[in-house]
Amino acid sequence: MPYDQQPCREPLVLLPGMMCDGRIFEAQIRTFSGSMPVMVLPLAGGDTVEKIAARMLSHLPPRFSLAGLSMGGILAMELVRRAPERISRLCIIGASPLAETPEKAADREPQIIAARTGRLEDVLRESLPMECLAPGPSRLEVHNLFCHMGMELGPELYVAQSRALQRRPDQQATMRRVHVPTLVLGGAHDTLVPPARHELLAQLIPDAKVEILPDAGHFPVLEDPDSVNRALLHWLAVPAPASEAVS
Repeated sequence: MPYDQQPCREPLVLLPGMMCDGRIFEAQIRTFSGSMPVMVLPLAGGDTVEKIAARMLSHLPPRFSLAGLSMGGILAMELVRRAPERISRLCIIGASPLAETPEKAADREPQIIAARTGRLEDVLRESLPMECLAPGPSRLEVHNLFCHMGMELGPELYVAQSRALQRRPDQQATMRRVHVPTLVLGGAHDTLVPPARHELLAQLIPDAKVEILPDAGHFPVLEDPDSVNRALLHWLAVPAPASEAVS
C-alpha cells in the first residue's frame, strides 16, 4: 500500500527513547501525519515508569495506536498493562520486557552523579556507544543528534529517567496477554537490545510479527527510516479488534 493511500484511523502515538524528543521521529511524522493524527509524548512526569505512564494516560485520546522506541517501548508496555482497552495496536522498537538487572541498576549510579555535576554530555556519549549503531556515514550524525537532544533536555530529566529505568517492572506477563496487531522492530547492529531480546519479546506476544533490520542499530527510526516506515505501514493496515488489547 503506497504511503499516499494510508487509511485514516485512530491517532498514532509515538514515544521517544531516553533523552530524546520528537526529532527522532521526524521521518515517521512526515510520512503518517497526512492521513492520521500523530502525537509524540515526552517521557516526563516522574521518576518511575508507573508515574510517567499515569501522566501520559491523562493526555492521551480514548483509543490509539501506540509505538515506542527504547525507553519509549518500556513505557508502551506499561501503558498496555494499565489501559489495555485504549490501545488498538502496539509496536515496540529496540526495547526489552525484562526488568533492570541489579548490575545495570548499580552501573547507573555513577552516571547519575556525573550528570548532576556538570558532565551530562560525557554521560550521554557513554550511554549510547557508537557500536550500538549501524556502521556507515550516518552513524556519527545519529549519535550527535542524540547527544544534542539530551543536552537540551538537561540533567534533571536524565536523573528522573534513569531512576525510572532502574525500578522498571518486568512486563513478560503483560506481553503474554496482548491480543492486538503487534510489531516488534529491531536493528541487527543493536548491542544495547540485541536481536535475541526482540525475538524473546515477540515470542511472548500471540501472533506478533518481528522484523530485524539489517542496516540499523538501536535507533532504526533514524538509521533506516524508509524500512521502518514500510513496516509501520503494514502494521497500521492490519485490522485491529474493537475489544481490549489484553484479555
